[in-house]
Amino acid sequence: MEHITHKGRIVAIDPEITTIEIIAESACASCHAKSLCGLGEEKVKQIEVRTSPWAPHNVGDEVEVVLKKAMGYKAVFIAYGLPLVVLFAALMLLGALGVGELYAGLGALGAVALCYFILFLFRNKISKDYSFFLK
Repeated sequence: MEHITHKGRIVAIDPEITTIEIIAESACASCHAKSLCGLGEEKVKQIEVRTSPWAPHNVGDEVEVVLKKAMGYKAVFIAYGLPLVVLFAALMLLGALGVGELYAGLGALGAVALCYFILFLFRNKISKDYSFFLK
């Protein structure tokens, strides 16, 4: 399986962009006892998919949104792996420079905050690499 798919519903269609609403469910969301345990989690997310203005879709249609699995791994690395590497690198560097543990820890957390801020600044450029398509 080289693709990640989600079922969704079209909520808006513009000439070049179609907005799809996806219900992201946790593993226990389909359990019959989810209302009793409170751990079941269901979130509604909207994504934008570039489509042709002549695509045969209408608002309310059920569609499958597809993303390459490699792009999913890349997103996980950018969101979690890269900040973890920055955290450890900053902590080791500040520790090697002889900075106290408290300030090394605070500096490492600051480096992670800076990493996320830089990712935020480049969010539009990063988002161009991730292209969803309809199946």
